Amino acid sequence: MNNPFRSIFDRQKEAFLTDRSKSREWRLDQLARMERMLLDHQDRWCESLYEDFRKPAFEQRFEITVPMGNIAYYRDNLDRLMAPEEVEIPEGLAKLGQRGVIRREPYGVTLVIGPFNAPILLLLDPAIAALAAGNPVILKPANTTPATAALFAELIPQYFASEDVSVVTGGREQISALLELPFDFIFFTGSATVGKIVMRAAAEHLTPVLLELGGQNPTIVDSTADLDRAADAIAWGHNAISGQWCIAPGFVCVHDSVAEAFVEKLKASVTRMYGEDPVKSPDFARMISEKDAARVQSYILPEKTVLGGRSNQAERYVEPTLLYPSDWSDPAMQQEIFGPVLPILRFDDLEALIARLKTRDKPLAAYIFSQDEATIERFLHAFSFGGGCVNLTNLHCWVGSLPFGGVGMSGMGKYYGKAGYEALSNAKSLLISPADKTLDVYPPYADKDIDAMLAPFS
Repeated sequence: MNNPFRSIFDRQKEAFLTDRSKSREWRLDQLARMERMLLDHQDRWCESLYEDFRKPAFEQRFEITVPMGNIAYYRDNLDRLMAPEEVEIPEGLAKLGQRGVIRREPYGVTLVIGPFNAPILLLLDPAIAALAAGNPVILKPANTTPATAALFAELIPQYFASEDVSVVTGGREQISALLELPFDFIFFTGSATVGKIVMRAAAEHLTPVLLELGGQNPTIVDSTADLDRAADAIAWGHNAISGQWCIAPGFVCVHDSVAEAFVEKLKASVTRMYGEDPVKSPDFARMISEKDAARVQSYILPEKTVLGGRSNQAERYVEPTLLYPSDWSDPAMQQEIFGPVLPILRFDDLEALIARLKTRDKPLAAYIFSQDEATIERFLHAFSFGGGCVNLTNLHCWVGSLPFGGVGMSGMGKYYGKAGYEALSNAKSLLISPADKTLDVYPPYADKDIDAMLAPFS
C-alpha cells in the first residue's frame, strides 16, 4: 500500500540533498517565517488554546512567548553555533601540525510529534531547534487539540514551502503511517507508552530519536523549608494547565515536623489562586477529554480529601484536590496523574525517602524545598531525574541555557538553546593534517620504533 505521506517526505528529502538547508540564509529565513506566523496570528493562537481546553490568558501567552524567545536565541547565536569548533588533541599530534575540529551538520528530514498539553510550544520548540540546525521538518500536532491543529494546518502552508516545513494532522492512523517512513530524525513528546512505539518504529530505519516523556515527579519539603514559598510554588506548579504538565509536581513528601502546617498553607495557596469554587476561575484550565477527567477523578479518595474533590466529567472538570495523608499504595501513586489531584505523604528520614524514590522510575523533574545546603546537596547527589528546581517548581523549563529532557523512562536526549542545536545536529569529528605532513603508522613494522609511532597519540 502506498504511504499517504511519502510524497511529502520525498519532496523534503530531495530538497535536503541539494544542501540548500545547510546555509545560514535558509536557517534564518525559516526562523523569520516562524516568528511572523506566531506574531501575525497571536490572537488566533490564543483563541485556539482556549477553545481546546480553556487555557487561561497567562498560559496562552506563555505558549507564544517561549518559542519567540527560542527563535531570538538561535537568530542571535547562529553564527557561533554553525562555526567549526576547534578541540584539544594530544600534544604530540598538535606539535606535528594536526588539528581536531568538530563540524555540526543537519541530520535531514525530521519528524516532530507534539503533545496536547502545550500544543504550540511543545511542537514548535523542537521544530525551531531543528530548523536552526538545518533540518526540514514535518510537524504532527496533537489530534486531541483540534482547534490548534486546524490552525497549524491552515497557517503552515501560508508561511513555509512544503519542502521546508509541512504539517500532517490526524490521529493514530496518521502517526503510524508517518512512522513507516525512513526519517533522518524523530522528536517525540508524549507518554512513555507511545514513546516505546516511536522508538520501535525508528529502530526499523536506525533513525535517531529524542524522546520527551513524563513520570511521577517528586517534591520534597523538609523541616527547614519556607512553607509559604513552598506552598505557593507547589499550588501553582501542580495546578497550571489543570495539572496536565509533564514537569508538574506529582506528589509531595513533607517532613513530619511541618506536615500539618504545610498542608494548611497549601490549602490556603490553592484557594487564593483559584477561589473557593475553582470551576468559576478564569485561571483554571480543563482536562483535555471527558475520559481523562474520569481517569483523574478515579484517583480521589474521599476519606483523604482535605481540599477539593469535586468533578464534572461532561465539563472535563476536576477540582484542584489535595489528598492527605497519602500512602505509597494509593491509586494516585501508581502512575503519572496528569491532572489536578495531589497526594501528600509524610516522611521522617531523608535517607529512607531517597532509597524509596530510587526504586521508582526516574522522573522528568524533581523539586526540593529546604534551607539546609547539606540536605539539598544530598538529594541532588543521590537521586537521578531529568531536571528540576531548588525552592521553586517548573520554572527551569523556561530557561533556554538549561538543557531540558528526561532520563530512563522519562525520556532520552536534551534540548533548548545550544543543547537543542547540538541534539538536532550530527557532530562530524575531524582530524585535519597539513597537506605537506603525514603520520607514519603504516606497515611493515619490523624495522620501526613502535613506541615512537604511538607517542603522538598518548
